[in-house]
Amino acid sequence: MEKQIIWRGLLAGALAGVLAFVFARIFVEPQIDLAIGYEEGVGAAHEAMTAHADAAHGHGHDHGGGFDRAVQMNIGMGLGVLLFSLAIAAIFAVVFAVAYGRVGNISARLLSVYIAAGMLISLYIVPTLKYPASPPALSLDETIRQRTLLYLLMVVLSAALLVGAVYLGRQLVRKLGTWNATLAAAGAYLVAVAVLMLVLPGIQETPGPLVDDAGTIVYEGFPADVLYEFRLYSLGTQVVIYTTIALAFGAMAAKLLERRRESLPA
Repeated sequence: MEKQIIWRGLLAGALAGVLAFVFARIFVEPQIDLAIGYEEGVGAAHEAMTAHADAAHGHGHDHGGGFDRAVQMNIGMGLGVLLFSLAIAAIFAVVFAVAYGRVGNISARLLSVYIAAGMLISLYIVPTLKYPASPPALSLDETIRQRTLLYLLMVVLSAALLVGAVYLGRQLVRKLGTWNATLAAAGAYLVAVAVLMLVLPGIQETPGPLVDDAGTIVYEGFPADVLYEFRLYSLGTQVVIYTTIALAFGAMAAKLLERRRESLPA
């Protein structure tokens, strides 16, 4: 039974990966191109201002990695989004298999929506509020390890806090009722997340204007609209992934469980 659930989760993840890639290719990739164009412009302005400096000094990002942009934005992005979707779907299916029948009389479709919403909030939205997504050209190479570790820590702690909040809510149902217990658990999660965000260090790497020794602006800071749209469409990509998994998996799981009930002796 568990294997059938996992396979359906992976199938839903594959479908989500395809749809998310189409969305990201249309909306996210143009913002990445603009960010890379900005970095190249800053590099040219910096070289013109300090002609003796090495052309790569202070801008050591490697966008190519041996591949041109066409390969990156199609094959690279496609594989990356697909593998990410499959990983999320596998986790989703495991959580569903563990939760189904243990969290009350909830249908497979509704439970799928609840799990997807919880994962989207805890694994992406909350960590992104503290460490928002940025185009590749914006980040500094020397801080990549710190940023990665802090983001992963935020993801793990946010997920753990959500699990704890769900457990708390289940424990409070008898005393407070379902509605009040849900509100109490949600409030506890929000407070814990707020404390976590205050404790963890912040990272600000959005480039400001490039100025010369006289204080004259040589090149403008990173466009705010590009950064906003990149983050908005990155969120949109995640929404596509989780929504597709919830709906596709919920439908398949409902049929599987219905057939299983029908096969049981009366």
